[in-house]
Amino acid sequence: MPDDPERPPPAAASPPVPIGLFALAGFATGSGMRLLDPLLPLLARDFGVSVAAASGLVAGFVLSYGLVQVGAGPLGDRFGKARVACAALLLYGLATSAGALAAGLPALVALRAASGFCAGAVIPLLMAELGDKVPYAERQGVIGRFSTGMVMAQLLAGPAAGVLAELADWRLPFLLLGVFALAVGGVLARRLLRDADQWSAGAARGGSGGGFGYAALLRAPAGRRLMGVAFLNGFFLFGGAFPFVGAFLVEEFGRNAAEAGLVIAGFGLGAFAYTRLARRLVRRLGEGRLLLSGGVGLSLGLGGLALAGGWAQVAALQALLGLVFYMFHGVLQVRATEALPEARGTAVGAFALALFLGQGAGSLVFALGLATVGYRGAFAVAGAGVLALALWARQGMR
Repeated sequence: MPDDPERPPPAAASPPVPIGLFALAGFATGSGMRLLDPLLPLLARDFGVSVAAASGLVAGFVLSYGLVQVGAGPLGDRFGKARVACAALLLYGLATSAGALAAGLPALVALRAASGFCAGAVIPLLMAELGDKVPYAERQGVIGRFSTGMVMAQLLAGPAAGVLAELADWRLPFLLLGVFALAVGGVLARRLLRDADQWSAGAARGGSGGGFGYAALLRAPAGRRLMGVAFLNGFFLFGGAFPFVGAFLVEEFGRNAAEAGLVIAGFGLGAFAYTRLARRLVRRLGEGRLLLSGGVGLSLGLGGLALAGGWAQVAALQALLGLVFYMFHGVLQVRATEALPEARGTAVGAFALALFLGQGAGSLVFALGLATVGYRGAFAVAGAGVLALALWARQGMR
């Protein structure tokens, strides 16, 4: 991981960062990930297919979201990160709104893939833009505020989509989310046009954009370590432990799907607490101890899941896991914004891609491992793995 970076003051010409708009953009695209959580059975029934067949809607969005990272970062470095993110947000709003008009499953899968492709360019590029505009000493707190939008999407998007679908049908959530994204994108576009001379098209300096940027990142030992940490973060947590908590509640403790969803929402409460505390935590602990504390907390929380005797214990642990996860992951995100300062869009995109690849690998390995070690064994393995990962990442920060 990178050594402690230089902390130059922001350029005098830089306009104030519209952090509220950035957070709303994160909410809009983050909601797209969770939109289908309660809607798949309704969609399957409407199109006359099984839920398994309808799950292609989820895969189409997620795969496109991950793969676009290859090109989105270099485009942002070439033409301006906020500009490309804003254009992607507007296209995402159009594709999501069009989903409400889809006449069949293939059309909706195509539109979901298109919306995932556009959504994947928004959050990483806005985070890289914050890296350009905010001094490093303040960046942890600002990115914590930016993360509020994504966290609230995790908390609200699924339940809101379910309520709206009950009031009308599954098309209404698509329409309203698309219109919301278009509105946020329109306001952001107006802001960027108003200050066009100050939001310069940050062309990568010294030939470090595109493939050159990826090569420069991977040539550096610190860059390789950061990508490795991102991959294993996705492997043990995004793909390994977190996706199976709901099924664990249903199969181990007899909760229904709605109850399991409410318990899992506790993760968002802990994450929201982090967004309010990020600035104070990094000042009090420093980045190294914050990352290590988050890793140790994740290990203990996952170990607690492995030993949980009832669903109430799982609920309490979810809130803890939400807080300590963002303590750990938040430091990695900020480090990614400084891994390649001359091509931040490329660096943050590479970080997101490594995370996505780790998530895919982890979901496959842990799903196969459930047959051998069960849910409790899988949580224990993930807890041990993330502790080793935190120690390795902390060593790199020295």
